[in-house]
Amino acid sequence: MTTHPAAPVPATLFDDEREQRWRARFTAPRMSRPAWARDAPDRCLYSSNASGTTEIHVWDRSTDTHRRVTDRPSGTHSATLPPDGAAVWWFADTDGDEFGHWVSEPFAPDGTAAVPALPGVEDGYPAGLAIGRRVAAVGTSTDDGTRIWLRVGDAPATVVYHHAEDAGVGALSEDETLLAIGHSEHGDSRHPSVRVVRVDDGSTVAELHDGPGRGLGPIAFAPVAGDPRLLVQHERRGREELLVWDVLTGTETELDLDLPGELDADFTPDGRALLVAHTHAARTRLHRYDLDTGVLTELPVAPGCVGSADVRPDGTVEYSCSSAAEPPTIRALHPDGTDRVLVTPDGERAPGSVPVTDLWVEGPGGRIHALVSTPADGDGRAVFSLHGGPHAADEDRFGAMRAAWVEAGFVVVEVNYRGSTGYGSAWRDAIEGRPGTTELQDVAAVLDACAAQGLVDPARCVVEGWSWGGYLALLAVGTQPDRWAAALAGVPVADYLAAYADEMEQLRAFDRALFGGSPEEVPERYRTASPLTYVDAVRVPVLVLAGENDPRCPIRQIDNYLDALAARGDVPYEVARFDAGHGSLVVEQTMQHVATEIDFARRALA
Repeated sequence: MTTHPAAPVPATLFDDEREQRWRARFTAPRMSRPAWARDAPDRCLYSSNASGTTEIHVWDRSTDTHRRVTDRPSGTHSATLPPDGAAVWWFADTDGDEFGHWVSEPFAPDGTAAVPALPGVEDGYPAGLAIGRRVAAVGTSTDDGTRIWLRVGDAPATVVYHHAEDAGVGALSEDETLLAIGHSEHGDSRHPSVRVVRVDDGSTVAELHDGPGRGLGPIAFAPVAGDPRLLVQHERRGREELLVWDVLTGTETELDLDLPGELDADFTPDGRALLVAHTHAARTRLHRYDLDTGVLTELPVAPGCVGSADVRPDGTVEYSCSSAAEPPTIRALHPDGTDRVLVTPDGERAPGSVPVTDLWVEGPGGRIHALVSTPADGDGRAVFSLHGGPHAADEDRFGAMRAAWVEAGFVVVEVNYRGSTGYGSAWRDAIEGRPGTTELQDVAAVLDACAAQGLVDPARCVVEGWSWGGYLALLAVGTQPDRWAAALAGVPVADYLAAYADEMEQLRAFDRALFGGSPEEVPERYRTASPLTYVDAVRVPVLVLAGENDPRCPIRQIDNYLDALAARGDVPYEVARFDAGHGSLVVEQTMQHVATEIDFARRALA
């Protein structure tokens, strides 16, 4: 095995108050919005970094007591509560590899250790979970495809669905007689269909399929016993919108809400309204939609971008909110209109940062939206930080990593390139058949616009990202070598053919849908999209950060790329390997990654 140069981790980045400030943004305790048990709403669950690693915590609101549930070296992030709140279910994998099973332990500790929540269910990658009062449905994904298991009462879990293509548990009806499944039996996991089956025998009740290029997603059944209405997200008019589907009569009611952007929602506890999350131009706000009257009302939530939200049984809307300048808070909007902070983790709040500025640029495929963060003492150095996904988006939310780059004097440019969500189906799907190079055309257009406006020095721009963003960073310095001064790639796809062979089956299905086939069927598309293809064109320093247990961007394909760089012998590169999966839940490790990136960029530009 080739020995690759290890990237040093600097002890400090600054010699003044900035050192404490950038670190405090990571070490400040933060927590997710608490989710509650449906029949025991005083029993809540959330994730928090308070221990130095993201772990699962519970909160008994009746006594105002908090307790950490999990304590694992690589952290834990997936958990839920059954309706009675008597137990905590969390997903147990190995060192962040995402492969494992659900376990259960008491909400109130009694010395009982966590045990498999559904004995007999195979280990796999998670493919959805729904827990009712007597029924539990869980999805498992393996190289053999997706299985959905049902346990009714105390009977052993049995398989009610199995297919080689990607699928997942969607929603369980309130009376627990119907189960909604999202599936891609038609071969396109990026545009799934919906099937509703009976819990007692697995027979099909209804099917919804909108045809090629138009996906459907089951969100939730109405929370009323015997109510067969299923809330579904659709894209029949070129963006993510909502419909209510009576699965027994087949009646579909599309909700024509006069809001730009894209929509998500859930039922209120009485089933008579929806809490609508409206995302437009990198910000999310909340509305209430009355299903009886059709009246849409914007909710007076705090300024900023809403992260997640839900409605309590008494009508209170609890939500998280932040902006690039202001760290997140967890708030409660009460029925009387008062809005206040709900809960605050112990410890000092993270220092704020600078706001983002919107930049709209005419690109080869339409207008591109970018967010720009500018330091007070900038000198033209810039980092183009590219989001992962690709089906995600950078938003006006607080980010400790973005703030650290600004603290270091870099202009931070975040590009919602073609492939991003939030800008319509056509924008999201524009990368089909030609991923990677399409996104980089948009990044190049934004770079040129920033240079023309004097926001950045075009000779001092580095490209950075994690996951799909890391992939784009490596591809950028191979296909656009004259544009970039360095590439910083966290957990990237580096050799697409090897990545496809080693990655989890869910991602292989995604890649087949994205590329229009497997590497055997469309080999030239994969070769064109692979950073390894262009490794001989790289002329600038490259930093790669890689997780040893990553199931999404596996380590072998990264080693292939590093070996190719080493064989050249004329390009400076460094690697930081860490014992985790697709990123890290350990605060200190994350800070080491950020310090390594900023130090590498400084040295590359120097």
